[in-house]
Amino acid sequence: MLSSGGWHEQEPVFTMIIDFHTHIFPPEARRRRERYLKIDATFAELYADPRARMSSAEELLEAMDIDGVAASVVMGVGWSDPGLARESNDYVIDAASSSNGRLIGFASANPTRGGAAAIEVDRCVRAGLRGVGELHPDTQSFDIGSPATMAPLMEVVTEHGLVVTTHSSEPVGHAYAGKGETRPEALWRFILNFPGARIVCAHWGGGLPFYALMPEVRESLGGVYFDTAASPFLYEPGVFEATAGLVGAERILFGSDFPLLRASRLLSQIDESGLSRSEAQAVKGGNAARLLGLPRPSAV
Repeated sequence: MLSSGGWHEQEPVFTMIIDFHTHIFPPEARRRRERYLKIDATFAELYADPRARMSSAEELLEAMDIDGVAASVVMGVGWSDPGLARESNDYVIDAASSSNGRLIGFASANPTRGGAAAIEVDRCVRAGLRGVGELHPDTQSFDIGSPATMAPLMEVVTEHGLVVTTHSSEPVGHAYAGKGETRPEALWRFILNFPGARIVCAHWGGGLPFYALMPEVRESLGGVYFDTAASPFLYEPGVFEATAGLVGAERILFGSDFPLLRASRLLSQIDESGLSRSEAQAVKGGNAARLLGLPRPSAV
């Protein structure tokens, strides 16, 4: 029987688990938190509360071992300050290069810096990073739907075949730290402006998949993925089956938003969802492996 995502149940199931949305911080950011709060708008928005958790690469790897995660995409937080972005990028580069392939680094960049942002991303790619993210248009003060603003960054993204992850927010519902104006309408303009780009809309794209009931929206989402970061704080578990039915399970990427949430919590939610076994395994890692060009393990 053909499932909503397009798989047959008898197809092989792949067991590699890949967390597509995690954050790590250089030691200096954790030691001098108050200083960073004063000079970076994104950091201040997300980490002003002293209870907001920050993680090192070592702590992430320990949590991955406990939760059975094979690899994680590691990112900064959409730094607004270029100096802190570079510091974070250097830490991500070092962490990824010493992880034996378990940590896949994305570069922090602010599109408002135009060519300078593109140069920084190019530097990071040449040092081994695989994408850009997580963009935070609100706190980085840019319009993600503006072609002129995004063009320099997207040129280097296209040149290197990178993946771009952007923060996303819902137009309705409860307030929380980091919720902003990067809503489905803005995301859709970004997608239309750069057809063919490989874009990951975090946090279920702020509900953008639900608009796939409109044919013109559905047709534009061919290169777009949606990650599950912070899902238990946003939606009921039915979001997995609903989104798979609208855009296909092959467009969903498991992401925890570690250290905000442990991977185990999201993995349990996937297991309890209405996804078929093959769809659930694709969401847990098969889709990410395909997107990143990683070798897939043997079928079981």
